[in-house]
Amino acid sequence: MPDSLDLSDLPGIAAGHLHPIDADALAAPGDPRHPPRILLLYGSLREVSYSRKAAEEAARVLRALGCETRIFDPSGLPLPDDAGAAEHPKVAELRKLAVWSEGMVWSSPERHGAMTGIMKLQIDWLPLSLQGGIRTTQGKTLAVMQVSGGSQSFNAVNQMRILGRWMRMVTIPNQSSIPKAWLEFEEGERLPDGPFYRRLVDVMEELVKFTWLVRGRKDYLVDRYSERVESAEDVHKRVSQK
Repeated sequence: MPDSLDLSDLPGIAAGHLHPIDADALAAPGDPRHPPRILLLYGSLREVSYSRKAAEEAARVLRALGCETRIFDPSGLPLPDDAGAAEHPKVAELRKLAVWSEGMVWSSPERHGAMTGIMKLQIDWLPLSLQGGIRTTQGKTLAVMQVSGGSQSFNAVNQMRILGRWMRMVTIPNQSSIPKAWLEFEEGERLPDGPFYRRLVDVMEELVKFTWLVRGRKDYLVDRYSERVESAEDVHKRVSQK
């Protein structure tokens, strides 16, 4: 990993206070040392989408900390029960990115006291397993963020934490919640230095550290006694019996 960070795209960072990640201290033995792969999902398709802007801001920080990032555009993603939806190219794209990733960021607006349907739709298309038993989320790291049009709330991040647990992800302790997002983003574009920006940087820094810690160790960390006794395939056969 580099000894210094490229902060040219991060004008809000206080020079000298964002430190390079010490991969030597965190990486598992035999780690391939490629940049951590982080997939970012956002939950609004509005032309001015603050959940997308928060995700883009997070991606800038992640890249500065040595990560490779991909941001998925949910436009056109079909409903799970639509005829032929599983073969839709947007579904294939999302699933391919989920397999590629080693960590994720979920960034949603809060709408009616909950995450948006668009956010939940993307999570619903992240299956617990694909053909061949590939688990797309198990043991991968997760950071959750939300934006609100009004006062600060944590309903959406709390819901996403529950889903992250259900998907058997390692959801990091820190999280970001930005109230009155329409006032916080300068000219509707960038999040300036301040407590909400600093918290977002905190969350991304923590995500990168946890991703280095978990990568190379996740198969051991999520190894379960019950699954050693009875395989997932055997469980499926048992519960599918009429």
